[in-house]
Amino acid sequence: MAPDRRLMARDGARPSYDPAGPDRALRAALQDLRTGRWMAMRTLLADTADRWQWTQRTQVLAAAAAGSDVVRAWLAEEPDSAHALVMHARVAVERALRAQRERHLRTHELWIEAWDAAQAATRAAPHDAVPWVCLVALAQLDPEQRWEEHRAVAPEPLLPPGPWGLLAEAHKRDPFNREAHHRMLQFLYARRGTGRLAEAAGYAQWAAGQAPAGSALHVLPLYVRVERYRRESGHDAALDLHWVAEEAAREARRALHSWFEHTHRGERSLLDLNHVAHALWGSLQFPDAARVFDAIGPYVTPTPWMYRAPGRDRAVEVFLQARDRCRAARS
Repeated sequence: MAPDRRLMARDGARPSYDPAGPDRALRAALQDLRTGRWMAMRTLLADTADRWQWTQRTQVLAAAAAGSDVVRAWLAEEPDSAHALVMHARVAVERALRAQRERHLRTHELWIEAWDAAQAATRAAPHDAVPWVCLVALAQLDPEQRWEEHRAVAPEPLLPPGPWGLLAEAHKRDPFNREAHHRMLQFLYARRGTGRLAEAAGYAQWAAGQAPAGSALHVLPLYVRVERYRRESGHDAALDLHWVAEEAAREARRALHSWFEHTHRGERSLLDLNHVAHALWGSLQFPDAARVFDAIGPYVTPTPWMYRAPGRDRAVEVFLQARDRCRAARS
């Protein structure tokens, strides 16, 4: 049986959404966390050596822990634990961002609590980029850029002022940190004034241009393109035209050749894989898209597929149609 046929058989008929993706250790820690226990999380983080995996795991764990007091319980038991303090900051930031999305009355209060927690984490874990990523994430709660640290001069004249100093601190500790740059994009989307998508597109191109081969920053322009469609499109035909443009096809090829082909399965973000597969399929580069679908395996992320057809179930249907079309073209 050919390699792609084996992968197709293992994928199953219908992919599933799992925030842990193929990370089995993370999945086990999440299951433990959801029952109110924190020891598996503690052990997992103690065993996490790679910086990219540390950032990803703390982010996923925080999203799961934000609705409970499990991290607070850990911190109460081990108040001097740097890992517990970083997770406390992660959870506080997640809560503040959710409050902002839901227009909660306590948003400002939660923002200040999260800022204090992130500052404490920078002192407890001085070599960790995650507390600085947390501070970059909080910048989107200041769209008018009233805080001085959110209106620093950009390193490139054509880029707008923003939390560049915070981003630089994250970069010192983990160069080209994927999440730090995605948080910067979110800040640019939220920033007051005109031309926000144009600024975000310019930023994504600049960041990708600075990044070495294998960096996930080469996928950033695809996220901006999806965001533009989400805001401006009205029907499926518009999306098809949006992706077959030469610039879109070029961005998809760049992500494939500069990122996908220089990385292995374990270090790729599932969300990045879905965005690259979507872009290659949308720009009619079916055989290349099939390679990325094989790497995705039995998992799917709601975005960007849900912008073709709102709702998680319909998004999966679009994913399956795209995967089948690309694999058929390869065969």
